[in-house]
Amino acid sequence: MDHRISRRAKASVAALGVALLIPTVAAATPAAAATPAVSCTSAKSGLAAKLKKDITAALANRKGTVAVGVYDRSTKTTCTLRATSAYDSASTVKVTVLATLLWDAKKHDRLLTGTESSLATAMITKSDNTATSKLWKQLGVTKIKGFLAAAKMTKTVPGSGGYWGLTQENVNDEQKLLQLVTAKNSVLSDNSRAYIQKLMGKVISSQRWGTPAGAPSTVSVHVKNGWLQRSTHGWRVHSLGTFNGAGHDYMISVLTQDNSTMGYGVTTIQNVAKAVHKDLVPTTAKTALYVPTSKPSEAFVATPSQG
Repeated sequence: MDHRISRRAKASVAALGVALLIPTVAAATPAAAATPAVSCTSAKSGLAAKLKKDITAALANRKGTVAVGVYDRSTKTTCTLRATSAYDSASTVKVTVLATLLWDAKKHDRLLTGTESSLATAMITKSDNTATSKLWKQLGVTKIKGFLAAAKMTKTVPGSGGYWGLTQENVNDEQKLLQLVTAKNSVLSDNSRAYIQKLMGKVISSQRWGTPAGAPSTVSVHVKNGWLQRSTHGWRVHSLGTFNGAGHDYMISVLTQDNSTMGYGVTTIQNVAKAVHKDLVPTTAKTALYVPTSKPSEAFVATPSQG
């Protein structure tokens, strides 16, 4: 009898030991959240892995927070990094303002007026803030939200109080916009798309930095950039670009913040762009590559007092 009790007692102790061990294992300190990684897919063998490797290498040892979107129709290639993270738009929202203006004009079956055309040209090619404010006020937030809904840019939030530079945007929505600008769709007419690309192709040289860096001379370049400095998250530096030629039709969006200087953010974007262009479009030793200005400029957008 004593022997049986002893065996049962031992079994109970053993079971209790297991029960005590289980929660101890479950309560182990979780690993720190991993830094978001570049994700790429492609219909072209080996291209996704190469882009992932090279974009990751371009961002190695770079400080700041970077979001990347790449899409190439010709090879069905997509790359993303922090694609759903929100950023203050700065001047990149000007492409959305122009698209809204053209979308609204199409709805009313009318052409742009001479004044609207002048304002649109100044807004995109010189990043003119006064022109942007006039168009923003003319359109109103309701129409801008109407375009965003039509474009399925569901996470873009127009800046309040007329501060269009504080519009919240992410890489996913900016890539949706660039796709609308570069392929036939029901939101923007063919003439509207051609007009947007024409203006983005005529941006003044001091503002043609960012995503065009390293683009081969065999592709056309269309760009719109933006920057903004605030007390939180330092410098925001962004670049949107579309590229067509050499059998390729692709777009790049890079949004950054927490940069120590504007120039630092520009360099980060251009490192990414050079890697993307190199991997997507084969070149020869004789192919000229786009070298952006060494003195990048942009227009400072209005922001509310930060106290």
